[in-house]
This record gives sequence, structure tokens and C-alpha cells, in this order.
Amino acid sequence: MRRLPALTAMKVFEVVGQTRSFTRAAERLNLTQSAVSRQVRNLEDRLGEKLVIRHHHHLELTPSGAELYASLQNAFHSVELTVRGIMEKSNRHRLRINVPPTFAKRWLLPRLSRLRAALPDIDISITTDLADSLAERSLLDCAIRFGDGEWPMLASERLMTERHIAVCAPHLLPENGAIDLSRLTFLHVLASADQRYLTWQRWLDAAGLSHTDTPGGMEFDLLDLVIEAACSGLGVAVADKAMVAPLMAAGQLAQVLDVEVEGHEAYWLVTRSNQPPSRRVATFRDWLHGELAGDGKAASVAQPG
Repeated sequence: MRRLPALTAMKVFEVVGQTRSFTRAAERLNLTQSAVSRQVRNLEDRLGEKLVIRHHHHLELTPSGAELYASLQNAFHSVELTVRGIMEKSNRHRLRINVPPTFAKRWLLPRLSRLRAALPDIDISITTDLADSLAERSLLDCAIRFGDGEWPMLASERLMTERHIAVCAPHLLPENGAIDLSRLTFLHVLASADQRYLTWQRWLDAAGLSHTDTPGGMEFDLLDLVIEAACSGLGVAVADKAMVAPLMAAGQLAQVLDVEVEGHEAYWLVTRSNQPPSRRVATFRDWLHGELAGDGKAASVAQPG
């Protein structure tokens, strides 16, 4: 019989090691701070060793604490992998996908009925939290990512490159087509709290309007919010053509000038590189390429001959 400290105390200590804080560990574990502190102290008493050094605003692991923390991380990780494997065996009829929020709403959701038809015996879970990764312990089957295709330890397959166009609500366009962009509000997507993506400047350069003043305008942290603002007539936006094509077809948005710029990044299907894709992932991949091919044909037909 193994003579080990209580499992609860070891799990609490692992979270304390992750957060280096009794307060944050208590929040994560849904316990009181005193309960977390007591569990760690009991573990120290059981081992006869100090595991943490208590400072005023943070905790520091002792050498013994760091050694135990590393061992517990490995042990709990191994248990999680085993549990995930067991759960996967009982969930072979569910496809779990993680996608960017705008892609989910503007591209994937309108096509979900066709995806269900392609996977009639598979239930589908879609998440949009980009912190949800394809790490080994994750339950995700695959993900769609926006970027340059470089994700360490993962396999990536290009789906489509962004094609940027400027759009606004139709009533903002003059009847004679001679639009003056300086009289409209520019809608920007934020790359970070204090930095905008350069999509507007690249579009203006391509349109021969490099000297247009763009420091003002409205800013949003999601492209989807920019698209909604444009539909509401709040200003003019640069967006991926694939994301706004249905809105243009429905008359909610109109293209500003005949200028289209290829983006520097693309949407990718991302899977684990250390294991072959399951049948449901392979079917999803084939469905994606079929939909994208259909989009390409529709765009060709829409072009004037």
C-alpha cells in the first residue's frame, strides 16, 4: 500500500505552484484562501519539509517545493492524458473544433447545415476561445487558426488567404460613385490595446490614396464588431471579402471602389502532427476544401465576362 499524502492536498499544492498565490489558487479551486493555505501547511507537516516561502504579495517555492511541483505536474499530466483517451473512446461521435470568433459567425455558422449533412452521424462542438489549444491534454480534434501557418509541433494546411476590400452601408455611397473617404469614419481592428492592424494603410496604398488621414475613427478588438459597425452605417471598414460576401449579397454592405488587396496571413486547418487525423477530422477537412472550392466558383461566375 502506497504511503502518500492526501491527493487533495497534492492537487491544491500543484495549483499553488502554478499561480504562486494562495488567493489565485483559491479562486481557481473554488476554495477559501485559508483552506488552500491549510492544505499546503498540512502537506508540509506530512513531509517534514517547507514547500513554500510566504512573501507579502507572492509565494516562492523552496527547492523541495519546486521538486514536488515538477513531479506532480508530470503525474497529473499523465493522468489527464489517460482520462482524455478514455473519454475519446466514448466520444467517437463528436467533432470538437476551435475557430476564430469572426470566422465562426461569418463563414462557418451559415454553412453548418451542410457540415451536418456531410457528417450525419457526428455531433459537433464549436468553441471560439483562442486560448483553447491543441496541446496533448486538450479534447479538441482540430482547430482553424489565422496566421502565417507556423505553429510548433502542429500540422497546418492552408485554407484561404484574406482578400481585403473596403465596405460600408449602401446609403453612405453617393449615387454618382465619387466617394470622398475623408468624409467617412474609418473603422479599425486592433492588433493590441494600443496598436491597429495595417490593413487600412495597405488598402489605401493599393487604391492610390496613401496620403489619406486615418489616425481618427473608431476601434474594435474583433473584426466581427467592425463588420457590425459598418452594417449599422457607422463608417467604412476594410474586411476579408469572404467574411462580408453574404452581407453584400443581402444588400447590407456595399464595396467601396474596385480595389482588392491580398492579406499577409491566411486561415489554416491545424491538427496534431504526432498522430494521423481521425475519420471525422478527415471528413471535415474534405468538407472545408469542398466549400472553399464552391466559393471560388461562385466568385468566378460573379465576375463580369
